[in-house]
Amino acid sequence: MVGEVFRAVLALIMSAVVATAEAPVARPEAASPGPGPVVGADISWPNCPRGMGIRSRPTLGKPLPRRTARFVVIGLTNGPAFHPNPCLDAQVAYAQDRKMWASAYAVATYPTRSQLRGLGNDGPADPSKRRGRLFNTGYAQAKLNVDWMREAGLDSPAVWVDVEPVSPPAPWSSRPRENKAVVDGVLRAYREDGLDVGFYSVGTLWRQIMGTVRYGIPEWRSAGPTNRKRALAMCTSGRFQGGPAVIGQWWDDDRDYNLLCPGTPAEDVLARWFTNY
Repeated sequence: MVGEVFRAVLALIMSAVVATAEAPVARPEAASPGPGPVVGADISWPNCPRGMGIRSRPTLGKPLPRRTARFVVIGLTNGPAFHPNPCLDAQVAYAQDRKMWASAYAVATYPTRSQLRGLGNDGPADPSKRRGRLFNTGYAQAKLNVDWMREAGLDSPAVWVDVEPVSPPAPWSSRPRENKAVVDGVLRAYREDGLDVGFYSVGTLWRQIMGTVRYGIPEWRSAGPTNRKRALAMCTSGRFQGGPAVIGQWWDDDRDYNLLCPGTPAEDVLARWFTNY
């Protein structure tokens, strides 16, 4: 998520003992429930045991959600597209064991030159045009994400498309129309597979990548490293592409926290975006 970029940089300068790739997923901590909206979490490669992941996104061994989390959104990628979350299976099993509501998110990324050459000519868009090739690479990354999700047993009815900088190794271009072509391909692929889609981002990052593009689909909005109150406020502010707020997020040094925005019954929100284990 937005914090991934900063955490990955931190990981590269940290000196720590590397655990084996077969290390067990960390156990969740207990916490006292509090009043307010339905609260959950999101997890991905930062929560995998240390010693896993690609070079630019080494896993951090961050703790899993607190016991009070009612739902979890699980990341499908190890940061950039075409690189799977290295402990996706274990995180899905964790949600199943806890009988949590679970959904999925995946970072969308601009293709590298080799990805554009290898994947741009195969897909639903016209490969004779650059934007068509970009569309096809977005389409390919989303199709791969769906395969990973289903192979891991995550039967989510939806995928949240995470639009934020991913550098290194896959920075977005400075041309919003080209970036939009990639995202359009991502959306097309998910929808073809019968999945609902929404966006995760914040206004400043969205404008940096997508300019003034507006899709008007549901939003998962981050308040950054703040608190529950600020995340709740994002439900009525922080719109970045014209869609309604569904989830508000905040995070600290250890965990990402989320809450369901009020206005729609929580049961309806969970039924649309999550699978119930």
